[in-house]
Amino acid sequence: MLTPLQAIILGLVEGITEYLPVSSTGHLILASGLMGLNKDPAVKDAVDDFNIIIQGGAILAVVGLYFPRFLQMVRGLLGKDPAGLRLFINICIAFTPAAVVGLVFSKQIKALLFHPGPVIGALIVGGLFMIALDFLVISKRRRSSSGTGDVAAMTPGQALTVGLMQIAALWPGTSRSMMTIAGGVVSGLSPRAAAEFSFLLGVPTLLAATGYDLFKNLRHAAKTGEPTLFETLGWPPVFIGMAVAAVSAAFAVKWLVGFLNKHGLTPFGIYRILLGLLLLGAINRGMVSIEPPSGPAPPAAAAPTTAAP
Repeated sequence: MLTPLQAIILGLVEGITEYLPVSSTGHLILASGLMGLNKDPAVKDAVDDFNIIIQGGAILAVVGLYFPRFLQMVRGLLGKDPAGLRLFINICIAFTPAAVVGLVFSKQIKALLFHPGPVIGALIVGGLFMIALDFLVISKRRRSSSGTGDVAAMTPGQALTVGLMQIAALWPGTSRSMMTIAGGVVSGLSPRAAAEFSFLLGVPTLLAATGYDLFKNLRHAAKTGEPTLFETLGWPPVFIGMAVAAVSAAFAVKWLVGFLNKHGLTPFGIYRILLGLLLLGAINRGMVSIEPPSGPAPPAAAAPTTAAP
């Protein structure tokens, strides 16, 4: 059984880190380990599923904050807003590469990469990558205020660049947010527009991960008679975690856009390096373990999002 306090802590960790380029995976692994949730294999498997399910809260946060954009896309599908239709098509283009690669290779990714070395390496290398990207591209673009400033004006080529970069986020610990923001900036978007497109792209990506993992958990329980994650952890903690994730994600999203425009990615890069070293120390002390989940594998960007944001 997951206590309400544990659910609140995991919800806060998920909500704050899901859309920041710092890897929600590393934070959730660390938080779960420090609370002792990885000691009982049955509980650990349920917590692994829970850490994906609570992404539903992060989805609600972005839908609420960017509701006008979603309405614009709906109007586009109805033939009433060409810019909205273009945005919808670009999100589909950006979503597809990681979805295809993730569906085909999700089991191999978990088996080969969900281990201490690859996860910690992704955190540290990703930190260095962000510092370099900030120095070479983002700082200059912030000073000159250049780059496409409206996500509705993106080209299919820019969307494809973001989508191809998101494939790298299938590596646990890399961070989906980091790669999609980087892809947006590299393709010519302003930091603000790159962040906004990353948030919007996160909705179908996280929805696919959440829905698929929930479906697999319920189907596995129906076939084997084993308890579902709701029965193992309790219904109230699951919904508490999702609610906390929604509220904290909303604050994190609002904060990130302004922070990127003022400070760029370097502070996140430094933070990732320190997080990787902290995680390494916790593993060496036996406080945290990183090993492939034994439950069903999630699709597409599910591995990166709670196996990497």
